[in-house]
Amino acid sequence: MATSTFSENYISKANDDPDRIVWEPFTLTLVEYPKGDIIGKLLALISLAPFGIGSGFLTLILFRRDLHTITFFIGTLLSELLNYFLKHAIQETRPITRNIIHNEFGMPSSHAQFVWFFATYVIYFVFIRLHHMNNNTIMENISKILIISSSVLMALLVCIGRVYLQYHTVWQVLCGATIGALFATVWFALTYIVFTPLFPRIVSWRISEFLLLRDTTLIPNVLWFEYTNTRQEVRARSRKLVSMKSQ
Repeated sequence: MATSTFSENYISKANDDPDRIVWEPFTLTLVEYPKGDIIGKLLALISLAPFGIGSGFLTLILFRRDLHTITFFIGTLLSELLNYFLKHAIQETRPITRNIIHNEFGMPSSHAQFVWFFATYVIYFVFIRLHHMNNNTIMENISKILIISSSVLMALLVCIGRVYLQYHTVWQVLCGATIGALFATVWFALTYIVFTPLFPRIVSWRISEFLLLRDTTLIPNVLWFEYTNTRQEVRARSRKLVSMKSQ
């Protein structure tokens, strides 16, 4: 009741004097570009890639529960935390001042650091962890090239966009990209050498069984594994269904 009364009073006052309301933009996803600039608009859209990647992480963690994916996501969060501390320690301003931006510090670029952490980690993952077992070397190489090239292209376009839209200087973007790539190297090494051997023990915990966490480290290609096993299961169930109907 109290909440309803407060809402009614607020709406009533707002209608009486709409000029008194102060509207604030949600600056986390707000990107400005020059009016009428098609290239700027396209680069503004591409600069939202980190939010798409973050959504993809949450979706994969929710539906796959793979420990390596969770570790990868934790690495991106730690990279963002590192960027936050570096920005507030260096306190270098952006090329132009925007009244609606939530953080005026631009060194290093958080977008550049995020996308190059992601792209670098993907490169290591593809060359070290991702292997097909279907004896099709041509398709394996094509898929690797597509994954790596798309990740690197996305990272480059985001960096170009941050400079083009004057959110960062070239130096701020280069520093962010370098830090992201270096941190991805360190984090992948930790994951591969230290964390991965612990995964079998972690999945045996009761809490892991309750959360349906799994370790797919020993599976060379999870996509191919799930495809072949799903196809076999569907065929087995189809044969069973046919035999039940014939009885």
